Amino acid sequence: MAKITFGTSGWRAIMAEDFTFANVKVATAAIALYLQKSGEASKGLVIAGDFRFLSEEFQKITIEVLAGYGIKSYVCPIGTPTPTVSFELLRRKTAGSINFTASHNPAAYQGLKFNGADGGPAPTQVTKALEDGVVELQKSGKPVLEMPYDQAVAKGLVELIDPKENYFARIREFVRFDVIKKARLKIVVDTMHGNGTGYLDTLLQENGVTINVLHKNRDPFFGGHHPEPGAEELTEAIQLVKTWPAHLGLANDGDADRFGVIDADGTYISPNQVLAILFAHLMKTRDWKGAVVRTVATTHLIDAIAKANNVRLIETPVGFKYIAEEMAKESIIIGGEESGGLTVHGHVPEKDGVLACLLMAEVVAHEGKNFGAILKGLYQQYGYFYTDRLNIKLRDGLKEVMTAKLKDHPPTEIAGIKVKEIIRIDGTKFLLENGEWLMVRFSGTEPLMRCYMEAHSVESLAKLKTAGQELTNV
Repeated sequence: MAKITFGTSGWRAIMAEDFTFANVKVATAAIALYLQKSGEASKGLVIAGDFRFLSEEFQKITIEVLAGYGIKSYVCPIGTPTPTVSFELLRRKTAGSINFTASHNPAAYQGLKFNGADGGPAPTQVTKALEDGVVELQKSGKPVLEMPYDQAVAKGLVELIDPKENYFARIREFVRFDVIKKARLKIVVDTMHGNGTGYLDTLLQENGVTINVLHKNRDPFFGGHHPEPGAEELTEAIQLVKTWPAHLGLANDGDADRFGVIDADGTYISPNQVLAILFAHLMKTRDWKGAVVRTVATTHLIDAIAKANNVRLIETPVGFKYIAEEMAKESIIIGGEESGGLTVHGHVPEKDGVLACLLMAEVVAHEGKNFGAILKGLYQQYGYFYTDRLNIKLRDGLKEVMTAKLKDHPPTEIAGIKVKEIIRIDGTKFLLENGEWLMVRFSGTEPLMRCYMEAHSVESLAKLKTAGQELTNV
């Protein structure tokens, strides 16, 4: 029996290995039984999926299983962005959503993401209950209840919907498109064969932006690349920004919950830098009140901006569900993570890569200068922060050995600087006496160990990176 584990953003596994029709049926049944037990089943679920292999088929068997338990499905078109799904479930007041997406994972992966009635990724106590429910079903040997699709339709347990226009209306409340229109921007858009197609490009074009769109066709192989909007994956977009030329480049990952941003000179703007730029921009242009939320692996430039503006900072474990949990407790201005996810005041408690990209277009239009100049101003005002990350592929025994090493024999100094404090809310983060830091944690969605680092100069960052390589070389 395959072990179904819901990580920081749902259950992800390799198709035909663990992510099979049989396992999806069991996972869906566990969700159905959980909703029945919690009294939420009558509200139904929004069902969606990205452009990966077999998304339509996974949708269909999920609908049939939910119908077997008497739960209605509101079915989105394949290719509906994850943030749109979150917005729609809130608008319809359903019990939640099941979304088939592995986000930025390689093409061999598929995923099942369950969001609850609050619109955010299911919290740990819910995912634990779902995992326990799966085990119970597997051990019991009881068949999963199912109803043929046509019969489910006839009984009114299936409703086809398209949430695009309602989502567009909501986005227009957040983005100052009048500012964008006046700027007459030229923007390269890379939808990476993903769900941003028809969303990011359409919203820009209808607001006076001249766009040049890359990779808007459906390709489950994602052009042979990971559908992750990082510098390595956006080389074609980077080149086009320089040669066309464009004011900036924007990209979304496979399910459009993450963002990628390119400056006019082709420089890739890291998610850490994007978060800082947008935080400062929103402080300047909006009268929103509240805290700022970042994950433990995210830049401390956010901390500096928050301190200077007397804004409370909240640090969470890695995973957007933790940011969503904080949004349920109090108002926030912006919440984000270094892996390319953010949301803003009054919006869905879910990553929204479409909104992030549109707000970055607004920044350029409002400031009338490129991101490099904007960042220079931020650094001069708040201090210099340089970040990097190592990705180490897990091998047998590495996690156990590294966990024991960090717990029992943590370093007292790193790159010649004394460790001031160790934070263990997620992984192990070493705060150094000079304000720099290094952190080691294991990914919740991929078989990787990650080492994050932040320094106040390029030279110090290089030393931290070397120290990180030495620390993780076990």
